[in-house]
Amino acid sequence: MSAVAAPAGDSVVKVKSRYGVDETISRIKADVEKKGIKFFSAIDQAKLAADAGINLRPSTLLTFGNPPLGVQFLTSNPNAGLDWPVRLLVTQDAMGRVWVVYTDFAWIARRHRIADRNDAFKMASKVIGSITSSVASKWAVDSTSG
Repeated sequence: MSAVAAPAGDSVVKVKSRYGVDETISRIKADVEKKGIKFFSAIDQAKLAADAGINLRPSTLLTFGNPPLGVQFLTSNPNAGLDWPVRLLVTQDAMGRVWVVYTDFAWIARRHRIADRNDAFKMASKVIGSITSSVASKWAVDSTSG
């Protein structure tokens, strides 16, 4: 899989998609549904920008989650609700590459000082890895390339 970590200390994980924006979103939504995960919303940020008279490359924020898993983080620290449900951004860069971007779950655990839900975080990381692998390009991309 071509997941690349952002620069040291950054919590962003970027996965290069082998598909266009619409196909990437469609495949992610289908994979989420197939896994029995609840899909909450797709926010077309480029459309919102266009409605405001601002040009923005394609950018759609997807939110989804498995409440029995995600709520475990909130029961450990209610402030974790800032990062749950899962947020996954599908965006296109200036070179036309499509990226699936999310916050590293280990970073979320550290951010909220959650030390009593390691198994749940491992499961969440495994699931997001599986979801992003359904669209991932086979070639790794340097994280500094944009």
